[in-house]
Parts: sequence; C-alpha cells; structure tokens
Amino acid sequence: MLLSMTGFGRGEFLCPDGNRLTVQVSSVNRKQLEIRFSLPTEFAVWETAGRKMVSAAISRGAVQIRCSLNSTGTPRKAVNVDSQLLDKLIRESRAARVRANLSGDVAVETLMLLPGVLDYSGGDNGADELSSGFEKALAAALADFRLMREKEGLNLAGDLLERLEKLEKWHSQLAEMTAGYPALAKERIMARLSEEKLPVDGNDPGVMREVLFYVDKGDVTEELTRLSSHFGQFRAFLQSNEPVGRNLDFLAQEMFREITTLGNKAAVSGASSLVVAFKAEMEKIREQIQNIE
Repeated sequence: MLLSMTGFGRGEFLCPDGNRLTVQVSSVNRKQLEIRFSLPTEFAVWETAGRKMVSAAISRGAVQIRCSLNSTGTPRKAVNVDSQLLDKLIRESRAARVRANLSGDVAVETLMLLPGVLDYSGGDNGADELSSGFEKALAAALADFRLMREKEGLNLAGDLLERLEKLEKWHSQLAEMTAGYPALAKERIMARLSEEKLPVDGNDPGVMREVLFYVDKGDVTEELTRLSSHFGQFRAFLQSNEPVGRNLDFLAQEMFREITTLGNKAAVSGASSLVVAFKAEMEKIREQIQNIE
C-alpha cells in the first residue's frame, strides 16, 4: 500500500490529575527524513524517545511534532527549585557585577528562568507519568497520521495506475508500428542502392553486415522490451507494503530514458507523436511520485 508523504495526526493523553497532553504530527514532502520537535522547555528530554518512535514509523518527509500540556482539572504539582544552583548563580552574578563596577542588585527572577533552575515535573513519579503519557499520545498521533497517509496513498496509487495504463497502450501502438521496421528498412536500403545503380549482391555477407548495421540503428526492440519490464516493476511497487517512493522515482527516470532513446531511434511514421505524449505523461507521473513515501 502506498503512503503519502503529507498528512496530519493527533493524539491525546489525559493524566490522572486532569492535565491533558496533546501531540500533533504533520509532514510535507522531502527526499530524506527530517524530524523537528516543538516541546515545552521542561519536556525537552522527551525528544530522544520521540525521535526513535517517529523514525520507526516514517522513512522520509519533513515531519513536525508539536506537544502541548493543558490543565483541565486539578492544578499541576508544585514547581521545584534547585536552590543550590540558584544560590551559585546569584553569587557568580554578584561577583561579576562587582568586577564590572555595577550595583550589587541581582534579578533573581531572571536567573530562575535559566535551564535547570526550575523543575516542573513535581518529582520523579510525575515526570515518569508524563513521559509515559507523551509516548502514548505520540503513538496515537502516529496511528492517526498513518490512516490519513494511507487514504491519500490509495488516491495516488489509483492515479498512477490510470497513467500507467495510458503508457502501456502507447507502448503497444509503438510496438505495432515498429514491428516490421527491420525488413522494411532493409528493403529500402537495397532499393536505394539499386536506384543509384550500385551493384549489390544480397547474398554477400559483408554487404549484409553493413546493411544490418544501419537497420539496427533504427530498431527499438530492446527499448520496448525494457519498457515492458519497467511497467511490471511499476505495478509491483504500487502493490508493495514497503516505502517505495525512491524506487518509483528511480524507475520513472529509467522509463523516461528508454522512451527518449526510442524516440531518437524510431524511424517510422507516427512514432514521434506517441513519444511526445508518452514523455508528457511521464512528467506527470514523476511529479506524483514526489508525494509518495
């Protein structure tokens, strides 16, 4: 099943004390996996565990994780102050002000905003409870996020399948047009030599090698065969349960290269218009593939 790289998911965890922890996951297209967290300062330690969870669920895309904690019931537990750290900061601040010939007043409130001075967790038990709640909310958000990506992935797969069927139809028409090319090209070369009144022995191996050399330049059998193989691989990727965006992107490049070569070689009437249509449709396919994980 294809997964879209764009999506949104939301998960919540209601703590026993009435606090509600909300996690939102959103993503946009990227060739590689980029993860960004937006967490309250006191919960920055959750990022490591959260990053592992996201990396296990998503293979590429620019992913944004937002977390907020809202009180819907009883207040959160009391804030703890690291008195030893705060006292040290006050002493160092006063000494620095003396050295700079400034007044000895120190803005304690400002120092309390520095990382590590205030502890909002209310003790280890409260911290563990919130950390567990964050992981549960993130897991729920990732599950919701995947559902949206699956739905969009189904739409993308349907669109790509319709476009692939167009390519297969044009491929069949090109195969039919060029099927008799070798014999026709040989006949034309021999007729041209005859018109120029050049004596040619059709049984001469040397002459035939030269004729076949020029005939081969316009033979597109190999390109048609490889395109047919690529179509089969493309269909298999559309049905895969693994992330296939990179594989599809590479395969689309190969298909475009084959049709370009075919267009340069094919020397039959009507092939050019089909090649142009084929390449235009391939561009649309390549654009759609950029949305697939």
